[in-house]
Amino acid sequence: MGDDLVTLASRLERRLLRAKATVSAAESCTGGLLTSTLTDISGSSACFNQSWVTYSNEAKIVELGVEPLVLAEHGAVSAEVAIQMANGARKKSNSDIAISITGIAGPKTDDSRKEVGEVYIGISSTMYEGANSRIFSGDRKQNKLSFVALALRTAIEIWDGNHLTKKDEDAENEDAENEDAENEDAENEDAENEEIVDDNVEHWKEDIVEHWNEDSSSESNIEENEETLDLNVGIEDINWNEQE
Repeated sequence: MGDDLVTLASRLERRLLRAKATVSAAESCTGGLLTSTLTDISGSSACFNQSWVTYSNEAKIVELGVEPLVLAEHGAVSAEVAIQMANGARKKSNSDIAISITGIAGPKTDDSRKEVGEVYIGISSTMYEGANSRIFSGDRKQNKLSFVALALRTAIEIWDGNHLTKKDEDAENEDAENEDAENEDAENEDAENEEIVDDNVEHWKEDIVEHWNEDSSSESNIEENEETLDLNVGIEDINWNEQE
């Protein structure tokens, strides 16, 4: 599925922390998974504000101010509803950016004509308002994970395109370079450890061969001694006085 959800959440929250900005979430089909992902990050309380899980249409109307006529005309799974959900979440929480998710995770569709796996991501910020959509083909669990990943990527793109200053961009590039360097160091360390293991295996093999040869030599000596013993079997029974 690409980037890990926690990695995406970290990238978004790093941007928000630099700007001293806050984020809120409004979820339907993901049932709080976006909120859980955002709050899995240590220190997220400095930028995460509030969230809503508005699973029913009534909850969308009452909690987020989604217009009943918009729901009736476009359906709950639509760009229009996603935007109104995000707008309602941002205004009620007084956040700098709000993310909404509405879609059909499956395994069955509702009574609308929307497909299983179809999702709309709404973004509302102080400088942007819009929605993004995609159709995924996983099962219910996979679709929910894909929906959250899309929501986080969309929020990052919108933030970078509308809120990121030159100073923030330079800092983000520096963080990305540091992250790449850390990954490279980790890969090099793994490679060195593999070489050490391989080297130890070679030494181990050499020791086995060396001791094997020594053992073979010892076995040869044992066999010679056994042959000598066989030749001397019964020698104590000989009456040496009767010999000429």
